[in-house]
Amino acid sequence: MSRVDYIAPWWTYWLHNFPHINLRFQPIDNSFQPEDENYQQSLIFLACVVAVGLGLNLLCLAIYLSCLCCCRKDDEEETKKPSSCCVTWSAVAAGLITCVAVGVGFYGNSETNDGVYQLTYSLYNANHTLGGVDSLVSGTMGSMRTGLHQHLARLDEIFATRGDYVQTLQFMQQMADNVIKQLLGLPDWAEAKVDLASVADQTANVEYYRWLTYLLLLILDLIICLLACLGLAKQSRWLLTTMMVSGVLALVLSWTSLGVDLAAAVGTSDFCVSPDKYLMSQTKSIVSADIVHYYLYCNQTLSNPFQQPLTIFQRSMTTMQIQVQSLLQFAVPLFPTAERDLVGIQHLLNSSEVGLHQLTALLDCRGLNKDYLDAMVGVCYDGVEGVLYLCLFSILSACAFTVMLCAIPRAWRQIASREQDYDDIDDEDPFNPRVRRTGSQNPNLNNMHSFCSYSSSMGSQNSLHPPAPAVSNAPMSEYMNQTALFGGNPRYENVPLIGRGSPPPSVYSQQYRNRYSPTMRATYLSMTEDPSRHFGNNFQG
Repeated sequence: MSRVDYIAPWWTYWLHNFPHINLRFQPIDNSFQPEDENYQQSLIFLACVVAVGLGLNLLCLAIYLSCLCCCRKDDEEETKKPSSCCVTWSAVAAGLITCVAVGVGFYGNSETNDGVYQLTYSLYNANHTLGGVDSLVSGTMGSMRTGLHQHLARLDEIFATRGDYVQTLQFMQQMADNVIKQLLGLPDWAEAKVDLASVADQTANVEYYRWLTYLLLLILDLIICLLACLGLAKQSRWLLTTMMVSGVLALVLSWTSLGVDLAAAVGTSDFCVSPDKYLMSQTKSIVSADIVHYYLYCNQTLSNPFQQPLTIFQRSMTTMQIQVQSLLQFAVPLFPTAERDLVGIQHLLNSSEVGLHQLTALLDCRGLNKDYLDAMVGVCYDGVEGVLYLCLFSILSACAFTVMLCAIPRAWRQIASREQDYDDIDDEDPFNPRVRRTGSQNPNLNNMHSFCSYSSSMGSQNSLHPPAPAVSNAPMSEYMNQTALFGGNPRYENVPLIGRGSPPPSVYSQQYRNRYSPTMRATYLSMTEDPSRHFGNNFQG
């Protein structure tokens, strides 16, 4: 009979058609047989294929890094800009691929978790249904064997003088034994209930750790990518080296997760293609094949295997109710003490009949079949689809880290080459970037010499009382040359130095007199007294 409600998705057939080869390179049947050693080896073989891909990836990276270290550029000036662009675009590509991979990974992890949660929820529901059936059957049998038997024993003593009433009690005992016999004919769901509970608990625990592991892996990949981009931006060699090692670790983890996900996806797809075949083989020792077939397919054309025992149960309850009503009507006026036991039997039969209706509803195929279909949809649709997205995440992550591992050594080499170029520049060269950086960090160092010279000069003037300075008629170009001789900083040339609180050491005055000619000293003093006399004409002109 063809499946009506459940149809395996196309991706399960695609994965099911993957070659199943054991470790001895022998093709085997692709039917889901997790207990079979050859089938287990076929899944391990898929993981080994992914491991080979990891080895090839690492080998290619090693060859690339070896070539990068061995090869030297003949003309670094011509290739600096193209190399920088290559590193930049490689970093951008690695970052974008990592972001896409992390997004795909989060979606796949969520989808897989939803599918497994739906599976465990269905298992718990089925376990609750089977537990309810087991509880109703055991409760009804206990009430028939204990409560009804005690009431009938006391009534047998009360009706000892009436043979017809005693025969009625014996008939009721036969009906009760018939009910017990029918209940014993039902399957014992206790073992199945225990199996479902253990499977659901183990599945929930494994899924929790799987979900948490992938969440940490996604966060790790994102952090490594961000730190690698930060290292490229900051040109930090130690950070790039750390990210290089972390990138290799992330690359290995990506390929490992790909192997595990691929094996899990293929194995689950083998189950999803024909789940009924596997379930019937696993439950044949617990229940009969027609009962399993009834619950797996649940068609209107299929007969209920519990219909006959439930019908006999119902008829026995009805017959016993009629007998009790008859005894209440005719025997109680003659034997008033029998009313208490007859009413007790009536209550017991009413509760048993209510239990019968509940048992009929629980044994109906629609409840368990719905749980079965929900579990299949959760595993084969959401679960396998999520695992495929996780496989895609692993592939994208491996590509991103491969590009990153190719870009980081080139960036590290550029940083080393740039620092070597800085080392080759003379420290006295004013165009040395490090000198400029030092000057920008300590701006007062450039002007210290001029400030001391000017302050010392003014102090010497106040102590020696030089004659009045002569006005210099030197042109503007000569003034600029003189300014350069005084330190090259106009900030101290146009500001009077008197009143700065710097005592004029005599040694500085002596150096001032020995260093500069009288004409230069007169020109400088005239500028400090009235700068407008030298610059006013130029500004007005």
